[in-house]
Amino acid sequence: MTWVESLQEAIDYMEEHLLDDLSIESIAEKANFSVFHFQRTFVILTDISVSEYLRRRRLTLAAYELMESNTKIIDLAYKYGYETPEAFSKAFRKQHGVAPTEARKYKRKLKSYNRLVIQVNLKGGEPMNYKIVEHDSFKVAGVKREFSLVNEQNQRDIPKMWDDVHRDGTDNLLFKLNNGLIEGVVGVCIDKSSKAIDYWIGTTYEGESPEKLSILEIPASKWAVFEVRGPMPDAMPRVWKQILSEWFPSSSYKHAGTPELEVYSDENPSSPDLYSEIWIPVK
Repeated sequence: MTWVESLQEAIDYMEEHLLDDLSIESIAEKANFSVFHFQRTFVILTDISVSEYLRRRRLTLAAYELMESNTKIIDLAYKYGYETPEAFSKAFRKQHGVAPTEARKYKRKLKSYNRLVIQVNLKGGEPMNYKIVEHDSFKVAGVKREFSLVNEQNQRDIPKMWDDVHRDGTDNLLFKLNNGLIEGVVGVCIDKSSKAIDYWIGTTYEGESPEKLSILEIPASKWAVFEVRGPMPDAMPRVWKQILSEWFPSSSYKHAGTPELEVYSDENPSSPDLYSEIWIPVK
């Protein structure tokens, strides 16, 4: 089974159990992904989070039932996973622009979010520059924080960590220490459990452990190294989307399951010529 088929199987599982109390662990398991990799891949390919997809689909089905039946609104609220009619009405209005009572009474037009079908683009309209390299294990010196995967909290909090690193001067220290395999500062996600990851901001480094910094060892791997050109924050997710929707489906490589790296330079992050890299372990 390809990773695209695995992802579609997870989406089909969500659709079959929309009215159940779904856990992100059970959904990711259907795709044979870790929770972190499933959430990240889903967001990159669909531009919405897993929880947002489930919310939109449930409220779409609720709207159909509201308009086509005489089911009480309080019963619809409980059926589609809301603890109170007030919570249901608030979410309904946010998605559809009207309250449930108004929609039923005046037959207002409502928003419909259809079931997802994952399709990949094998046209390769925009060229991708990459190389395959092999390296022994190497060390990253940096700072680490743990982030919750619950409700995609990590996606909101990791950018704040980068802000902190810029503000307190840690990034300048990391650029000065950089003496290892990769030039620049790296971001690394480490799967910790189904509910949390460790995220590192560091630099490749050879020598004694620097004061106030921790050491992470990256295992020996074969790497697909992709060029990223353009300003942040848009350039990095654009290339990630190409990798997942074009490169992996059309190549013979699979993800090796060890940590990936995003590599950043000390150039102006808003420069249209900014150069960055994505390192993915492959097999």
